[in-house]
Amino acid sequence: MKNLIVIGHPDKQSFCYNGIFSTIKSEIDASGQEMEIIDLYRDSFTRPRTDVIDRYKKLVTWAEWIYIVSPVWWFRLTPRTEIFFDEVFTPDFAYQFINITKTYAYPKPFLKDKKIRTYVTHGAPSLPVRTLYLNSVKLRLVMGVYSFVFGWRWSLWFKTKQFWSVPFVSTKKREKYLRVVKKDIQRDLKLGSR
Repeated sequence: MKNLIVIGHPDKQSFCYNGIFSTIKSEIDASGQEMEIIDLYRDSFTRPRTDVIDRYKKLVTWAEWIYIVSPVWWFRLTPRTEIFFDEVFTPDFAYQFINITKTYAYPKPFLKDKKIRTYVTHGAPSLPVRTLYLNSVKLRLVMGVYSFVFGWRWSLWFKTKQFWSVPFVSTKKREKYLRVVKKDIQRDLKLGSR
């Protein structure tokens, strides 16, 4: 199976990078399956970035599984992760609007055959984000990005996982988060090897 990991954190010592991304990478390495990595903060984003965006599009086309890892900053993913969505998941590559009426169209996804799993980390605790802020980060990501390019399916919601209060939780809690990641990846790899 062809696996693509997109890591969107600038700090290699962060839990996103040194924890989640490293766990995904080591599980795929151990499986012997194919893997490519897009490290958004190691690639040059100097304009024009046509070459790097073209390379990303080729990798997305190549991949069967896409793993996206990013922290949440200001109720969005990191700036380069958002640029990845804006400049890679473009009309005519990732989706196309189909007109229904003069003023209304729906997105026809072109990447429906891709499987995607996302891990986002929050500095905030779960309760206020899920209640007061209506889980807006996950809702926007799944409904406002993924459903356009991957098509709507329940797995988009369930395979977008959030880890809470990451800077403040104990090492034991972080280890628990990583066990979730490891179990998910092992399950994905097992399904992919069938």
